Amino acid sequence: MRTRLSLAAVLLAVAAFAYAQGAGDDVKKAADETGHATKTAAKKTGHGTAKAADKTADATSDAAKKTGSATSEAAKKTGSATEDAAKKSGNATEGAAKKTGHVFKKGAKKTAHGVKKGAEKTADTVK
Repeated sequence: MRTRLSLAAVLLAVAAFAYAQGAGDDVKKAADETGHATKTAAKKTGHGTAKAADKTADATSDAAKKTGSATSEAAKKTGSATEDAAKKSGNATEGAAKKTGHVFKKGAKKTAHGVKKGAEKTADTVK
């Protein structure tokens, strides 16, 4: 009976060992599959992220070009408007100066004529 009991114990130990080996293989296989799936997902995620980064960079570059172009056009328009305003202001100033000069010239002639008459009257009175 001892032999049978020993044999049963050995058989039970061998069965447990075999089961453990099979379970270990199953766990290893599952871990390998999980690792492979994780690696594939990481590659796809990385690829998607790189594509998104490229698109973002392109969009940013395009927006910067458009902003620069708009700024340049606005500066040209502002410069042109400033130049036109300066010309108009210069023309108005020139016109005002001519009118002022004409008024002074007329006033000077009248003053000179008045001085001349006054001098003639003084001369006549002195004679």
